[in-house]
Formats: sequence, C-alpha cells, structure tokens
Amino acid sequence: MQKVLFVCLGNICRSPLAEAVFNHKISQRGLERHFLADSCGTSHYHIGDPPDPRTLHSARQNGVPIQHLGRQLHPADLDRFDWIFAMDRSNHHHILTLARAEHHVKVHLMRRWDPQPDSHDVPDPYYGDERDFQEVFAILSRSIDAFLDEHGSVN
Repeated sequence: MQKVLFVCLGNICRSPLAEAVFNHKISQRGLERHFLADSCGTSHYHIGDPPDPRTLHSARQNGVPIQHLGRQLHPADLDRFDWIFAMDRSNHHHILTLARAEHHVKVHLMRRWDPQPDSHDVPDPYYGDERDFQEVFAILSRSIDAFLDEHGSVN
C-alpha cells in the first residue's frame, strides 16, 4: 500500500481538499486497497479544527465527501509516508527542513503533475472567495488525475 500525505500551511483549505479529492478518485478507480491518504499542516494554527466552510462547500459542490480534523506535520510522517505533496514552495521548504536526506526524494510540489501549470504553487484560497476555492479544486483534481494515471496502475 502506498501512503500519500498532502501538506499545506493550516490544514483547513488546500491539503484536506486534496486528501478528499484523492480519496474520491481512488474510490472511483477501485484503488482503495492500494493507497492511503492523509493531510496535515506545517503550522499549529488549526489543530483539531474542521476544514474551512468554503473548503467543505467546494468539495460538496463537486460531489466529493470530506471529513477531516486539522493536524500538524510531525517528523515521523516523513518516515511513514511514501509520497508527500506540498501545496506550495513555502510548505515544500518547511518539510525539507524537517527531512533527512533520504526523505527528499519523496517530497514533491503538488503541481508537479498539473498538466496545465501556470505556477509551481497551489494558490492559498484562504483570503479569497468561492471562485478561488473552485480554482484550487480544479488544480487538485487534474494534478491528482495525472499522478494516478502515472502511479495508480495495479500490477
């Protein structure tokens, strides 16, 4: 089983949405027994908090179930997970500061798999509006599709 971790700053917008989208897509592809997903934040701001209401709305509007309580990235996560996806370069840098050299190969920017990249970062929609959350949903959806197209085959 491949373990996937999605990381943003507060774990209430981008990373819990990425986790929910990923779980929805692996369910649609019949890959639930092959992947396990989780999400967390680099900060401690929202430990134990549910996702932002706009994140919940964006997920539900797109037919994606979401249930999560915020947690902070822990150094042990770097050992436990096979794939660690940072939502932006700041998160990526923060993760790498906690990581040993052998972990670096598993830490990636989420948009590495985006077939329509206009940036390295998944923009943080926290100070935005519903359109910003829908844009993040679209970025995550196509990036996760591309990742699963490349790494989701079952042998």
